[in-house]
Amino acid sequence: MKIDILTLFPEMFVPVTTSSIMGRAAEKNLIDIRLTDIREYTKNKHRKVDDYPFGGGQGMVMMPQPIFDALRGIKAEGKKILYMSPRGRVLDKDKIQELSQLSELVILCGHYEGVDQRVIDCWEMEEVSIGDYILTGGELPAMVLVDSVARLIPGVLSGEDSAMEESVYSGLLEYPQYTQPREYEDIPVPEILLSGHHKNIDLWRFEKSLELTRKVRPDMFENYCRERTQELDKAEKKILQKVTDEK
Repeated sequence: MKIDILTLFPEMFVPVTTSSIMGRAAEKNLIDIRLTDIREYTKNKHRKVDDYPFGGGQGMVMMPQPIFDALRGIKAEGKKILYMSPRGRVLDKDKIQELSQLSELVILCGHYEGVDQRVIDCWEMEEVSIGDYILTGGELPAMVLVDSVARLIPGVLSGEDSAMEESVYSGLLEYPQYTQPREYEDIPVPEILLSGHHKNIDLWRFEKSLELTRKVRPDMFENYCRERTQELDKAEKKILQKVTDEK
């Protein structure tokens, strides 16, 4: 998958895109992240990329010329283009799965008070947010998006199904995890995890996921009960009923 990122601060992405899972994915040619410095395309002799908004108001707005030319420079015509914006659709698992199916993606990171609306309209951009709060620029949201999408690309994670088994992709929050040592400061690992009985372990994990989801994300728990109950076997349905009945 090829991802072009247009930003005023390309250096912010280097540690993220060259480390850990993202770095290994790039080495395997599973993902190709290309950074474009919008400032390199400005025609202003002082490398200016923003100006005051028409009609007055706080802050500065990124001008259309550098962004238009940067998009043309990477040949973005006809490609899916996202603009990271707090007024966009909030990123969720469905959107991430949709984006992971693309072969090419372009992401524009805004800054200051955002970008000239003509950029969004003329390039038919989809605005995407990572939550109802404001950040300094679109760089951090873009990193969140790229990381979450990359994990769903086949071959990026070591286990074939590991991404889809994680947390919200299963419809539930993830169960508690434990590792060595078996006991630490008098706190033991749950005995069931040491039993070697994989079916019982799976049921225990399922129960813990249900309990945690019901407590932390009741909306997700209700949705799971409404849409996924028919997929459960007899033992799982019994556990679901037990968790549902708990006060």
